[in-house]
This record gives sequence, C-alpha cells and structure tokens, in this order.
Amino acid sequence: MRNLWRALLAVAVLTAALAIGASRNKSAADAARYEKATLAGGCFWSLQETLRQIPGVVKTTVGYTGGTLANPTYEQVAAGNTGHAEAVEVVFDPARLSYGELVADFLAARNPAQQPTNAHRPAIFYHDEGQRQAAERVKDAINQSGKWNSPLIVEISPATKFYPAEEYHQDYFRKMSAARNCSLE
Repeated sequence: MRNLWRALLAVAVLTAALAIGASRNKSAADAARYEKATLAGGCFWSLQETLRQIPGVVKTTVGYTGGTLANPTYEQVAAGNTGHAEAVEVVFDPARLSYGELVADFLAARNPAQQPTNAHRPAIFYHDEGQRQAAERVKDAINQSGKWNSPLIVEISPATKFYPAEEYHQDYFRKMSAARNCSLE
C-alpha cells in the first residue's frame, strides 16, 4: 500500500511540475519581451497609481532603492537615514510603450518648485546605457520646452538593488481612500 501511495504521489508531483514548467515557460517568454524601469519621486503610493494607468505598463511594485542599508523597512527609509528613495519598479511592454515615453510621462507630472525630501527625491534609476541616454534626452527636452519656470531637477543614476516594500504598501492607493491625500512632489 505504501508503494502505491508513493507512486500516486510521484505521478501527482510530476504532473504538477510539468504544469508549472509550462506556466514558467510562458511567463519566461512574456518576461523576455518586457523591460524594467525604476522611478522615484514623491509618495510611492501615488506614483504607483499614476504609472499603472499608463498604457503599456504591465506591473508595478513599490519599494526602496538607491541607499546603503540592506532590506530597509518603511520606517527606516522614512526617517531619512538609509539613503533610499521610495520608488516604483515598473515592468512595461516596449512594443506598446517606449522607455522614453514612460520617463516623459513620469517627468511631465513633476513640479520642480516643490522641495522633495531624501526619501521622496525625484530619481530615475536606469538599468542600461540606453535607458540613461533616453532619460537624459527626455529631461533636457522638458527643460527646453519651457513647461516649468525653473529647470527640472531629477537624479539620473544607475539602478541598484530594489527592495520591495512591505506587503501592506503594495497597491495601497487602491486599498485605502486616505492615501489619496498623498501626491507626487
């Protein structure tokens, strides 16, 4: 009887593994065509909601990046001692939305007159040289457009380790109506 249970268990595990493998292959194919962007500025709850509404954005995750402390908590980042910015990691479909368009939408929503804190500083964390160049071009174009009375100041730095925020922060803007009071700085 024990051998029969082991055989049934083995068949169940094999069937599940094949199903998971097929799902992973599809997910891997989808992921291969997507790109990642990491953007920071203002309250990450509001930024996440703003970014997720852009056509071509597939997924958003709020978290912390650009600092020195491993695995920071919200309280540590908010205290301003870790060097991290509240950020949103964006997965997007480049067939529908270019990196430059995503950055332009992000920067066009900023108001350079507002003074950000360290954790709420505006920043673009690029993942490759092409992203850096695109971010610089978009920033320069917005500054030259006369959209703002003063130059748009935004940090453009290499992406560092991104730490997803605690689960209660994910999709917080949608979960809690009180969060609607937070905004991009």
